[in-house]
Amino acid sequence: MDLALLRTFVTVHRAGSFTRAAALLGLSQPAVTSQIRTLERQLGRPLFLRQARGVTPTTIGDELAHKAAPHLDALVEIAETGLDETSSVRTLHLAGPPEFTAERALPALTELTGDDGQGLALRASFGNAEETLEGLAAGHHDLAISTARPRGALLTATPLCDEEHVLVASPRWEARIGSGKLLCEGAPVLENFPVVEVHESLPFVARYWAAVFDCRPAASGTVIVPDLRAVLACAITGAGLAVLPRYLCATALECGDVVALLEPAVPPLRTYFLVVRTGTLAMPHIARAHEWLLQAATDWS
Repeated sequence: MDLALLRTFVTVHRAGSFTRAAALLGLSQPAVTSQIRTLERQLGRPLFLRQARGVTPTTIGDELAHKAAPHLDALVEIAETGLDETSSVRTLHLAGPPEFTAERALPALTELTGDDGQGLALRASFGNAEETLEGLAAGHHDLAISTARPRGALLTATPLCDEEHVLVASPRWEARIGSGKLLCEGAPVLENFPVVEVHESLPFVARYWAAVFDCRPAASGTVIVPDLRAVLACAITGAGLAVLPRYLCATALECGDVVALLEPAVPPLRTYFLVVRTGTLAMPHIARAHEWLLQAATDWS
């Protein structure tokens, strides 16, 4: 059996779409369709059920993928590694949210780029969860950090760490709110206070309000800036209230530049996932970066 046909089949099985598989393989959609039909004729059984959106594997298709995929991944590892693992520098294309990637992921991964013969170069790009996962699925990235767990077989996600969110403001806003008033009266106390956020929809504030106050925020954004580091800078200057990851504002909290307005018994959390295209952990440079980040995350709090 032609290994190229099996490679195309496994890619379609993971992608759930001839179109997406074609993009990953660098082939035209008609070429992918032709290869799958050839394989189906050789086996004498249908491998996929064609649907309006993508394809669904048949029972035979699932069985073949289960048997063939590990062996194809092993062949990819051999091809990618080569005879001399130290002979060339491999480039890792990483994507994720700007603040988390810049503050946590990149400092950890740059330890793999030193002159110790590890042979890893880094290329990073920033984007939201949807953009990042779409780029990973299309083959533009090797490894992605996402706050959304992807669906389907094309991408494989591993929980990386949890991020605690904190409601913060400059000390002068805390003085205006009054000690203990927010704890006693809840969200209505904050209705007329300005808010600093990353988007008009107030994603961080809305998530915090839902988790802690069981309601939606009544205020609108006073300052909207698409980077949490800029949100923190604005909060420090007194522009308004903000909800931020604790790791990002920990130093400002310690220095008193901002204060936590509330410390709920169960703080809101958001989970980050490490995501790869299924099967690509067979490639040593991706596997090593993946494992390194998981290990680094055990020290993140």
